[in-house]
Amino acid sequence: MDRLTEMEAFATVVDQGGFTDAAKKMGISKSAVSKHVSSLEARLGARLLNRTTRRVSPTEIGLAYYDRARRVLNDAGEADALVTSMQSAPSGLLRISVATDFGVNHLSPVLGTFLQEFPDITVNMVLNNRYVELISEGFDLAIRIGELEDSTLRARKLCETNRRMIAAPGYFEKYGKPQKIDDLNEHKLLHYSNNSSGNVWKLTAPSGEKRQVRTAGWLTVNDGQSLLNAAIAGLGIAYLPSFLYADAMEDGLVQEAIPELPVETQGIFAVYPPGRFTQPKVRAFIDFLVQSFAEKGPDNW
Repeated sequence: MDRLTEMEAFATVVDQGGFTDAAKKMGISKSAVSKHVSSLEARLGARLLNRTTRRVSPTEIGLAYYDRARRVLNDAGEADALVTSMQSAPSGLLRISVATDFGVNHLSPVLGTFLQEFPDITVNMVLNNRYVELISEGFDLAIRIGELEDSTLRARKLCETNRRMIAAPGYFEKYGKPQKIDDLNEHKLLHYSNNSSGNVWKLTAPSGEKRQVRTAGWLTVNDGQSLLNAAIAGLGIAYLPSFLYADAMEDGLVQEAIPELPVETQGIFAVYPPGRFTQPKVRAFIDFLVQSFAEKGPDNW
């Protein structure tokens, strides 16, 4: 007899508390269930069930076997579901959370192509600059930049971005350029309020020493694009990712504050809830983003 069928019959008897209910659950006769369990016991050379006229319960050996058997059956079911999932066309509602500046500048422009390639998927993209709880808030995935704090989520890197301190040429003409990290204390610093490190910039000196600079006080904004606009307007120095400032730097609207400092490179990730297999719509979108951002480098935005 098939081993999985024997396991399923035995596990179902334990789950249902008897042969009659197990037979109903499996959609076969009571005698067939009994035959499967007897065959399993004979093959193992052990009694797995205590049978009385009133109830059926697992023996000590049977209970230990049940735990392993149930695990095997669950894995087999998930394996079947995985194959079905991979063969089915991606469809359904896809809820995405992404920071406003990245969503507007880099995700929105490619969504049209994605929806044309996958017409059975509908997208609800939520732009905000707060850290959302994917599972409790009903999101399928989120785009996150920098260090990933939630280790329970699955993640796939899409590309990388560099972070630099930048300001308008006019600002440097008026206040001078900082030459070293300590000089930043004498400058007007523009603070991003959703920074995971709080109101400090984490910098690395040319020697490799890790330094921190407090930023709160002059101007605090919860949106990266608004912070870039403030820097372009000459209001101060901002510490921003290259996907935001690259065009402005190429056009000469901003310059790097201290080019001698090592550049911080951050990963840009798609994160999604844990599970043995990924929903087709989520997998399709992540694969699409990896391909779309394949040419993006830390400074190539």
